[in-house]
Amino acid sequence: MSQTTEVIFSPELVSFIEEWKTKPGNLIMVLHKVQEEFNYISRAAAEMVSQLLDVPLATIWGVVSFYHFFKLTKPGKHNIQVCMGTACYLKGGQAIIDELSQQLNLPEGAVSEDGLFSLEGVRCIGCCGLAPVMTIGGEVYGKVTKAQVAKILAPMRQA
Repeated sequence: MSQTTEVIFSPELVSFIEEWKTKPGNLIMVLHKVQEEFNYISRAAAEMVSQLLDVPLATIWGVVSFYHFFKLTKPGKHNIQVCMGTACYLKGGQAIIDELSQQLNLPEGAVSEDGLFSLEGVRCIGCCGLAPVMTIGGEVYGKVTKAQVAKILAPMRQA
């Protein structure tokens, strides 16, 4: 017996899936759109995609577990991503993750109990000239130092 919760796709998302249903490479495009709408791919959403595309659920899980981009757990309200690409790593990316982890009392890859923060190391963000880089909710912070972390987090802690 499945213990998944029901998920409701917007009419726009259903329309997008219908539009892509017969196109090559449709599964990845559809999964990107689902993640864009929900911020992650839940089991219920994967089951809905399976039904709408007539693709086995195992195939969908194979794709979302293979590609690093797809998230299987709901991120925090403030999803903090620290670049661990070569430039960022060499310029202190791990130290930034360690500082965030300490200040938030949150291990890398986790979501805070209150759902306010999530923290993850990610592959290249594409801002190598600003290394080390982190993003929070799509906003890019470049040349981040450990000393700046508390100031960056302060407004989010109050929200």
